[in-house]
Amino acid sequence: MKSAGQATTALKNWNGKPSICKRAMVIMPLALVLSACAVGPDYVKPSLAVPAQYTSTNREQSAAKPQLSRWWTRLADPMLNALIEEAVQSNLDVATAKARVREARATYHQSVGTLFPTVRNTDSATRQRSVAGGSSGAASGPQITSQFQAGFDVSWEIDLFGKNQRGAEAAEYGVQAADEQLRLALLTLVGDVASNYVQARGYQARIALAQRTAAAQRETAQLTKSRFDAGGISGVDVATSTGQASTTEAAIPSLEVSYAEVVHRLGVLTGRAPGDLATRMKRGGPIPRPKLPMPVGIPADILSARPDVRQAERVLAQATARIGQAEAARYPTISLAGNIATTGSKIGDIAKNSSIGWSFGPTLNVPIFNGGQLRAAVEVEQARRDQNFIGYKAAVLKALEEVENALVAIAQEQIRYRKLTASVVAYRQATTLARSLYQGGSANFLTVLDAERSLYTAEDALVQSRIALGTAYITLNKALGGGWNGAIEVSKPELVDQDMGPRRASTRP
Repeated sequence: MKSAGQATTALKNWNGKPSICKRAMVIMPLALVLSACAVGPDYVKPSLAVPAQYTSTNREQSAAKPQLSRWWTRLADPMLNALIEEAVQSNLDVATAKARVREARATYHQSVGTLFPTVRNTDSATRQRSVAGGSSGAASGPQITSQFQAGFDVSWEIDLFGKNQRGAEAAEYGVQAADEQLRLALLTLVGDVASNYVQARGYQARIALAQRTAAAQRETAQLTKSRFDAGGISGVDVATSTGQASTTEAAIPSLEVSYAEVVHRLGVLTGRAPGDLATRMKRGGPIPRPKLPMPVGIPADILSARPDVRQAERVLAQATARIGQAEAARYPTISLAGNIATTGSKIGDIAKNSSIGWSFGPTLNVPIFNGGQLRAAVEVEQARRDQNFIGYKAAVLKALEEVENALVAIAQEQIRYRKLTASVVAYRQATTLARSLYQGGSANFLTVLDAERSLYTAEDALVQSRIALGTAYITLNKALGGGWNGAIEVSKPELVDQDMGPRRASTRP
């Protein structure tokens, strides 16, 4: 008898065999001695070359593995923590990802079911009326006969070349890919909630700054009017100071619109109506400030940390298993079928030895000619595998790019923040001195006007830099793969069907 490997090689070039009988002689022993056999490629996780370190790191940044678990708590903002917890439980994108996990698990159970025999119960009862003719040609009257039958049918496709096993393998990889998709949805959600929260606090700070600046400019305008009434200055200074205060106040409505938009977005991200968080957010709070620098690890870490990279790798594994499934379709299949039945004209006759019949036997299905369809199906799956391999490499490159960009953004924003801080200190001193000189009559109003305008611009830019620093910190943690790592309940459906059993059909709404 040939070994399993020899027999598989012999069967692979099937169209060259002259006799079906010879094929059957090879297949039947294999069905008995092989519990499982697989064709097609076995998946091996590809090894991708990644840089040894990030090019955008500086001396202050450690190559130690980053602490990504619940990274947002290091912003020390209790309300942000609460909003993220609420969003994880109620966000609709996360709920959709949970449903996809349930779908993938159910698909896997379907695929595993193909590895086992199928057993069906076959019961029947018939009653027949017939009219028989007598010897003289006249009808002898109706005859009524009854027949009762009970039995079982059993069928089992022997997975000789692993077609069903490869299908179950692909479905299992599909479950793992769906799990990673859920983690990706959670990572995106956490980042979006944190980013919008920082933006909301930033708009509140900018609105408050504009209001304080406008109030100070109104005081300057009042001082100018007092000096005008005393005949010390011209009306041009009064009009200019009043116009500057109005210009600053005119920026507030646009900031209010932007603030309302991010608060509405936060509401939707947490699964609420857009305006439900307005009252809670009005309490105000500082712009979250990250502790920098933070360790970023090495580029190889993202292969295991980023859920989108892990998902792409699992999809590649699934595509590889499907090649084996398509390849197995080119080989013969053996099915075992049998039944046992008992028949009687009366229920009492059922199960008597004389009324019991059975049958059992294998069925051999050999693909002889199909116009190249089966080979083409393998090539289709191979091309899809190649696409997924490219997608996996693209996911890795995208992850590296996002980390590098975030590192550059944080480094440059820190420089900008330091410069803006120095600028605000200088303009604040200049404004104080200009007002003092103006009140003493030693400076003209244009000096005061220019100092106040420059101070407001610098202070607003400093607030925006704080927002940018917080956002860059969030982006870096997302790029490194930081997301939700707590327990997630995925088995609970969104809608529970109450009455699934047989019942009277109702009119559709």
